[in-house]
Amino acid sequence: MRALRELAGYTAAAGLAFAVDIGLLYALARLAGWHYLLAATVSFLCGTSLLYLLATTLVFRFRRLDSQTLEFGGFAAIGAVALLLNTALLWVAVGRLGLPLLPSKVGVAGITFFANFALRRALLFTPRGVDAPGLVKRSLQS
Repeated sequence: MRALRELAGYTAAAGLAFAVDIGLLYALARLAGWHYLLAATVSFLCGTSLLYLLATTLVFRFRRLDSQTLEFGGFAAIGAVALLLNTALLWVAVGRLGLPLLPSKVGVAGITFFANFALRRALLFTPRGVDAPGLVKRSLQS
């Protein structure tokens, strides 16, 4: 039940962050004339920062790490992998296949959304002492 509530909250937060992301993408690429990959990178980073603030204040109740610096680092690292995937897929869709930018962005966001949620929840926002789903717990004792 907690996972479904968190998924619903994360979906709403990600929706708001995505609105900022895509609005900024449009403003930078179409209105300001930036190259679409630079605009996509800046807009993605702004959306990710907003999502972190919303996720840590409104969505996730548990935190695995004591350090917010390390937590944000992990959140950002997962986001960085998503950014690389985001950029590569946009390059293929727009740069190679000639597809329109905004519909391509929507498709790319759908691809990365669930993986981001699952990784962030498992690695950063589950209770301490509970094994993260799908991760192997290593013991230092034999």
